[in-house]
Amino acid sequence: MKWKLTGRYLFSVVTIVLIVVVANMFIIAAFILYQNDSGAGEVGSDSAEEFTRQFSQYMELEDGDPVVNTEGTEALQEYDAWLQILDSDGDVVTSYFAPDTVLDSYSPIELVHNYKYMDDEFNTYFLGAFEDYSYIVGIPYSEEARYVLMLNAGSFFEVASRAVVIMLAVNIIIAAIVGLLFSTGLTRPVNAMIDRISQLKKQNFDNVKVRRPGIFRPVFANLQEVATTLREHEEERAKLEKMREEWIGNVSHDVKTPLSSVQGYAELLMDDEVSPAERKEYAEVIRRQSVYMKDLLDDLSLTMRLRNNELPLQLTENRVEPFVKEIVIGLLNDKAFEHRFISFVGEAPGVIVRFDAHLMKRAILNFIHNALLHNEDDVEVEVTVTDRFIRISDNGKGMDDDPEQVFERYYRGTNTANTTGTGLGMAIARDIIVAHDARVELTSELGKGTTVVIWFGEGMHTT
Repeated sequence: MKWKLTGRYLFSVVTIVLIVVVANMFIIAAFILYQNDSGAGEVGSDSAEEFTRQFSQYMELEDGDPVVNTEGTEALQEYDAWLQILDSDGDVVTSYFAPDTVLDSYSPIELVHNYKYMDDEFNTYFLGAFEDYSYIVGIPYSEEARYVLMLNAGSFFEVASRAVVIMLAVNIIIAAIVGLLFSTGLTRPVNAMIDRISQLKKQNFDNVKVRRPGIFRPVFANLQEVATTLREHEEERAKLEKMREEWIGNVSHDVKTPLSSVQGYAELLMDDEVSPAERKEYAEVIRRQSVYMKDLLDDLSLTMRLRNNELPLQLTENRVEPFVKEIVIGLLNDKAFEHRFISFVGEAPGVIVRFDAHLMKRAILNFIHNALLHNEDDVEVEVTVTDRFIRISDNGKGMDDDPEQVFERYYRGTNTANTTGTGLGMAIARDIIVAHDARVELTSELGKGTTVVIWFGEGMHTT
């Protein structure tokens, strides 16, 4: 995988270089064609060549001899040029501003030579014709240069093709070397990323250090955060799986126990020798166990609906202090708790909170019942209401187990002897609080008691 990735990147770099080289060659060829088509590089209207061609307009014949008019001489002076007029034999007929070093007579070969090259005085020669005469315009130290190019087309294209091949080869070699060095540094962390993702796929969440991550440092940091999160989720999943198995086992056990009682007493009722008093007693046991199973199924249904957000809340505005106070009074009026010690402290008489009164009452009752049923009869329970929370605390036995486990379905502490109820009360109470976007905290210390605090959510307050 490593060399495959490096090879792909190297191939991309070389391909880009080839495309750039070919594109440059096309641009150069197109530029040359554009120059030829548009006339770029041709002699301009103000060039010495054009000046020489147009100079005949300043010449005329007087008594058969060519002369230059006043405008022509002024033009020569302005152009810093000199002029020689030749007859058909190449002899100079007349001249204007010509230096003494130039020839008085020119052979055809001398004219050709001087036209192609500068003379010893660095004069550039330009030729023109007037009537039966020819003339030379010379410009000393002219800025316009004339070059002669000898070209063998076959040899030129052969050399050009070799140059193109060499240029391509050199570019490819340079691109390969640079691309290899660059791709090695780039693909090393990419390969490390691929390896890291493969490790995460295999559930290897250990911290892995990468040498020289370069620009990918934030990526590896994020991958490590993902690994940490996945490890936590995996641990949570394993924990939930274990709890699910325990929960199913506990539910199965608690359902089988009353069912066994119902089955046993139903078989006894079928006996003809059972007295009416015994029959009534057996029927009461069956009724009680049936009610227990119904409560268990109802609690299971309620907690599942709460966990899956399938239970709509009937939210109303309630004065929280009298609402909780009424719950405490109702408990004290219950014969089962009339001799128990439950105190109430109200610190928020005017606070109004939005919640489902029926469900919130059940949650608070579950917390108070838990404090009363899982402690000795002389336990003292205090219920406090403030503008921010409801606190239920007791001075009972406390617990040395993980407090969070109390809110798991079907959990009973190891130091709890009382096993009445369905075992879902605390889980249901917590789910009710969470459904209101509120929060519940439980703290406990062995031998000193337990405290449950229901914190109101931000959206629950109305005043």
